[in-house]
Amino acid sequence: MPRVIRILIAKPGLDGHDRGAKVVARALSEAGFEVIYSGLHQTPEQVAETAVQEDVDAVGLSILSGAHMTLFPEVQRLLVESGAGDVMLFGGGIIPEEDIAALKAQGVAEIFTPGAPLAEIVSFIRKKFA
Repeated sequence: MPRVIRILIAKPGLDGHDRGAKVVARALSEAGFEVIYSGLHQTPEQVAETAVQEDVDAVGLSILSGAHMTLFPEVQRLLVESGAGDVMLFGGGIIPEEDIAALKAQGVAEIFTPGAPLAEIVSFIRKKFA
């Protein structure tokens, strides 16, 4: 039996809008992934600590606050420092195209913007762990 992929969905920072994160978490769960949703207003330290404690394969960040160029790199740095540098980091939110390119150049696996089909997110993760 294949191993179940564990994914942490997190809302770092002060952004209080979590409907999209919950929709993605549910879609991933319904697709057969094990999903942990950490809730609103998480610090990068809390996200990285949860990722390590839960032994996840991937972390998905939902950021609508405009702090993506700070929060993604900080979570990634903390994952590496915690010995979880192999955890795939992806995310979504309102992120300009030029920032998406910069985040990918820094090692973020993928960014999904509003309106991305849920099947696209599921397919991306399945391919990464095939």
